Amino acid sequence: MKPNQRSGNKANKPKKELRKDLRWGVVHIYASYNDTILHITDITGNETITTTSGGMMVKSDRMESSPTAAMMAAKRAAEIAKDKGITGLHVKVRAPGGHNGPNNPGPGAQAAIRAMSRMGLRIGIIEDVTPQPHGGCRKKGGKRGRRV
Repeated sequence: MKPNQRSGNKANKPKKELRKDLRWGVVHIYASYNDTILHITDITGNETITTTSGGMMVKSDRMESSPTAAMMAAKRAAEIAKDKGITGLHVKVRAPGGHNGPNNPGPGAQAAIRAMSRMGLRIGIIEDVTPQPHGGCRKKGGKRGRRV
């Protein structure tokens, strides 16, 4: 055997065992410009494991949507999820969306994902589930649009 080749069965065993031991959950992150809400469920989405938000972590209203509050909320949610046996998370990020709301998530979404990863949870799929309008109501702003 050449010196830079691995021995087949010993090097690959722990990797396969690690994948089998993963227990997945889903974290729904709603990140607006006013607050960041984290909701962790099991893989089916039927059973809630924990719900936290940026407003639960800070006192002032203006700090609710900040990345710091989102990180603190994510740490608390990750601790509870780890206690319940979850080792990996699929992430669904949502912005307000619709025909008037902004379609890009607030500042807390990225901070929350990074904090969950740092807590030792494996991050699987990151998906954007912002509601997109198709037809529906007329947008506000009048006949000629908003004049700035």
